[in-house]
Order: sequence, then structure tokens, then C-alpha cells
Amino acid sequence: MQITSSKHLHLLSGRAHPDLAQEVAEHLGATLIDANLAEFANGEIYCQFSQSIRGGDVFILQTHSPTDTLSMNDAIMEQLIMIDAARRASAKKITAVIPFFGYARQDRKASGREPISAKLMANMFAAAGVSRLVSLDLHSNQIQGFFDGPWDHLVAMPVLIDAIERIAGRDELVIVSPDAGRVKVAERYSNAVGADLAIVHKRRVKGKHNTVEAKDVVGEVSGRTCVLIDDMIDTGGTICAAAEQLVDKGASRVLAATTHGVFSGPAIDRLKNSVIEKVIVTNTLPIPSEKQIDKFEIVSCAPLIAAAIRAVFEDTSVSEIFGGANQT
Repeated sequence: MQITSSKHLHLLSGRAHPDLAQEVAEHLGATLIDANLAEFANGEIYCQFSQSIRGGDVFILQTHSPTDTLSMNDAIMEQLIMIDAARRASAKKITAVIPFFGYARQDRKASGREPISAKLMANMFAAAGVSRLVSLDLHSNQIQGFFDGPWDHLVAMPVLIDAIERIAGRDELVIVSPDAGRVKVAERYSNAVGADLAIVHKRRVKGKHNTVEAKDVVGEVSGRTCVLIDDMIDTGGTICAAAEQLVDKGASRVLAATTHGVFSGPAIDRLKNSVIEKVIVTNTLPIPSEKQIDKFEIVSCAPLIAAAIRAVFEDTSVSEIFGGANQT
């Protein structure tokens, strides 16, 4: 007996960022399957897919972000529960699409008696039944090694560069790394736009979380437009301190470009009152209307995510989408 089977792509989304999921679905020409997500009275999460996914390639999209009704940990648990439901519904292959991967900054033991939470996260997704992970601009690339299956690492560089060139142009442009750890990323951007590279030297205040001191600038920035590049802006301390240093060194304009707009605590007030002229940020995380200030330029990463999902489904190369830039 011989059976000729056809592949079926099934796209599902958690509740952390439905707008992004819908936009990805539109780029794919797909329809989101309703997962009928709800909570029991005690807060436990429930789901039941509205249609059969047996034998299909299932992509479950959830960014790890808090909402009005979910904490970030709820969003993670919700995705794990959806993965378990897909495995028990006989999905052939399950891919977790995670634009912003939670706990990625806890990727090593910086001091004694600390967890490596990023590894724990990878273990949980493997245990739930994921065969592949897709994420965007991980805090450090080596996190991919925490998962034994394929992990496609996407980069937001194409959409951020388009916005940088539209807003800042290329003349007298300097790409700036806000700290030594981001130099390689900033160098990729500087090569892509044909700009010079500068680095802000900083140090974290020992014993104080989210507290940074910018110390000096390496590179010529006087009279030039500077674009600070970082993977995320959380409380805004690093980026705002770096911007002050650039202005002190004579920069004529300072912009910032980031993939993940976490914007915790004092971030919005800091950015609003900072010397930064414009903050270019992708929509990997939902930005509530009350946090959207005039300085923000929000660009969509949905086309990149959709292209990666299509490549995974069709068994073609994901890295070709980015010209191999996602491998470095």
C-alpha cells in the first residue's frame, strides 16, 4: 500500500501578541486556528483547538510578554500548554515561534548560586514536545546550543536598516555600540550601511541591578548623526547614558534602533526626557498605547517571521533570507 500525503501548515497564536500573529498570518496567506484559550477559576490555562491538526506542521506563535491579563510567565506557560495540546492531537511537527524569548539574559552563571534560566526554558520546550524553535535577535547566539533540535535565529537587521536609512540617511552616519558586548552586532550594521563604528564604554554599578555608568566614547562622533544599536531596551538606563556621552562628545543627532521594546519601569520617562531624537523599534513585543511616545518609530517584523515560517514549512534555507547574517 502506498499513500501520497500532502503537507498542511497550521498556524496558532497565544494571547500575548495577537496583532503580530494576525499580521504574520496575512503575509503567509493562512488563517489562524482558534485555540479557545481561557482560564479556570483558579487561574489555570485551558485550550482546545477548533479543528484537527493531525499529521500537520504546526507553528505556535507566542512572544514572551506581559499583557493586561497575562504575566510574562503566563505567556510562557500558555505556549507550553498549546504545544502539549498539539502533540496530543497528533501533529507531525511542532515549531514554537517566539519573537522575544523570555529569560534569554540569564544564559550563564555570572556569580555563585545563580540559575541558568535560558537553559531551563529550552528544556521545558523540549519536554513539551517542540521539534524546532524560531526566535528573533536572541540576547546571545550561543543560547541556541541549549536546545538539541534546530533553532532558527532570525535578525531584525533588514527592517531596522530600512528605517535607519529613511530617517537618518547615510551621510555623516556613525553606528554606535552602547557597550562592548554589542560591538559585533553594531559592526554588522555599520558594514551594511557603509558607516563608521563607535563604541560607548560603560560599567555596571556593582550590587545594583539596572544601574549603568557610561564612561567614554571610542570613535569619532563630533558633528555626526549617531545611531545606537541594541537588541533590547528594558529600563532605558544603558541607551540613555550612552546617548548623553555621545552628545557630550559633540554628536549632532542621536537615534536608537532596537529589536525588542521591553520598556520596563522608568524606560518611557527616561526616553521621553533623553537627548535621543528617535527610537526605532520592532513589534516583537506589544507596545501599549499609553507607552507609545512621539519619539517611537515602530516597524514590523512580521514579514521576516512569515518568511522564516514558510522556509521551515517548505524545507528551504532560513539563513538565505538574511544572506547568512543571522549566523554570526
